[in-house]
Amino acid sequence: MNGIIDSLTWLHDRVFGALEIETQDWFLGLAARFVFAATLLIYFWKSAATKLGDGILGFITPSSGAYIQIFPKAFEAAGYDSSALALHYHLIVILGTWAEFILPALIVIGLFTRLASLAFIGFIAVMTIVDITGHGADATTIGAWFDGDPASLIMDQRAFWIFVLLVLVIKGGGKLSVDFLLGRSRGY
Repeated sequence: MNGIIDSLTWLHDRVFGALEIETQDWFLGLAARFVFAATLLIYFWKSAATKLGDGILGFITPSSGAYIQIFPKAFEAAGYDSSALALHYHLIVILGTWAEFILPALIVIGLFTRLASLAFIGFIAVMTIVDITGHGADATTIGAWFDGDPASLIMDQRAFWIFVLLVLVIKGGGKLSVDFLLGRSRGY
């Protein structure tokens, strides 16, 4: 029996040890960026587009929808008049909208991947807080881990989002990224 276990252990170590060595430098970063692009890039860009104001200056004059999405209670208290809000509300809405465009793009091309991924984890945390406290997400929407139902929009889905981003924070964008190319051109 020990001979069979030793043989299986040896086979396992050879096959998966070689796989780990061959893929650790490029695969995880590329795969995580691909999964992010395939599942979240367009989602966040569409969300950001709903926050843009009219015309060519829409990127610095957010729509009413931006204030409703980001500061629902404060916007309601201001009578749905964005001019009645303090300056910091406007800055946060503008920067949040830009982040929703820029951070996913940086992640997908692999530029400043670790920093962009870490910032996006913060973005998702703030988004989650706003969804729960500002929009009043109910218990079904929030969900719970280990409940046997993987359909909750917050606890379940966002755990996967953050996991993919954590892989990028830890492993970086990989050898097939702009980060790698820039580092290589500098001799790193």
